Amino acid sequence: MAEALIKASRLAYRDGKTHILDHVDIEIAPSEIVTIVGPNGSGKTTLLRLLIGALQPSDGEVKKRADLRIGYTPQKLALDRTLPLTVDRFLALGDAAIQSRREEVLSLVGLPCIKRAQLIDLSGGETQRVLLARALLRKPNLLVLDEPTQGLDQPGEAAFYRLIERVRNETGCAVLMVSHDLHVVMSAADRVICLNGHICCQGTPALVVDHPEYRRLFGQTAEGALAFYRHEHDHHHHHAHDDTMPSRHHRADTQ
Repeated sequence: MAEALIKASRLAYRDGKTHILDHVDIEIAPSEIVTIVGPNGSGKTTLLRLLIGALQPSDGEVKKRADLRIGYTPQKLALDRTLPLTVDRFLALGDAAIQSRREEVLSLVGLPCIKRAQLIDLSGGETQRVLLARALLRKPNLLVLDEPTQGLDQPGEAAFYRLIERVRNETGCAVLMVSHDLHVVMSAADRVICLNGHICCQGTPALVVDHPEYRRLFGQTAEGALAFYRHEHDHHHHHAHDDTMPSRHHRADTQ
């Protein structure tokens, strides 16, 4: 089995006397898509920040594979609307050694003709794709996305998750993301981690949606996500000849 890209053991984080995370064990394997879900205040963003090194744990440790390269996208980009900044210039900020890949990454995220557009004029979906393009500049083997579809409608969310899957398939990078949308997550992840200060449950979507802890946290929303996932699962089975559909839908039956 390939060495994990990143592995955390007994991870804990306290903010003063408040325990935000406690005894979290998590590892991300090469090329897998892992989605973290949980209620507000469950520590999802804190966990991402601990894993990428933006925060130091109160306890436990994070080990990273020697060749780990992380591409990170934040929840949102705060822009001064009076500042003229094109997409191309935004991607060019920073390391000159990677500027030659600007057109390549814009094409990869489905925006090949947008480099001269002003960043402030983009739609929410286009902005998220540009942030993803910037994260891809360094050819990461792990993408870390913090609620990348926040503010998008459901069709926009679904389109973005399909893009993430295509990026994974074309580049081979692993993906770790936080999401608030259970319906889309159920059809867009190899593994789901349910977090609420600790890991309540984890596994393939088919296993997690039936877990009592998941249902306790999400209630009727979980039922809807389950129905959505199973509908999507059946839909992909009927199109099993389509090689763009990931094999995880077939694995879920065997768990």
